[in-house]
Amino acid sequence: MKKVFIVHGFNGEPNGGWRPWLMGELAKHDIYACALPMPKPDVPSKESWVKTISIAVENPNEEIFLVGHSLGVPAILGYLETLALGLKIGGVVLVSGIIHVVSDRDKPSLINHFFDKDFNYEKIKNICSNFVVIHGDDDQNVPFSQAIELSQNLSCELVPVPDGKHLNGSAGFYQLPELLESLLKMIK
Repeated sequence: MKKVFIVHGFNGEPNGGWRPWLMGELAKHDIYACALPMPKPDVPSKESWVKTISIAVENPNEEIFLVGHSLGVPAILGYLETLALGLKIGGVVLVSGIIHVVSDRDKPSLINHFFDKDFNYEKIKNICSNFVVIHGDDDQNVPFSQAIELSQNLSCELVPVPDGKHLNGSAGFYQLPELLESLLKMIK
């Protein structure tokens, strides 16, 4: 059975932004989807977020698909790094993903530990070979240059969303068709 696990970002919640819409759309295709409540989203811990993903996924395999938004992206990358070589995940869509500390304007000390080491992209690509990066071309929280770098490191498609900002509820995004389309292409 195909399963999609959605990981929100810093100060996020499972039912914020486009997540309820995405779960509803996937249900129409008989695809199980669950938005994970990440622990202490206002004071996030990479270790506890990775553990939460691991517990939810339980049995990593090619029927599992992951979607991350913002800080959920490094949490998913960190999770993939923990998996044993030989395990495979079906696909991953990374939305407005942060992979480096941006500035000190939003208390980065709360999230700096998510970036305490470089990601092992070779291992990550060994676990999953099916990635898509989606990013607002005018994101003021996470520069578009990070999306370019992330898509290059993962050797995957980058889908820019014109005037998308951070692609969250605050930016008016309660639906994200580009995400649904990318995910369905992976799953089918």
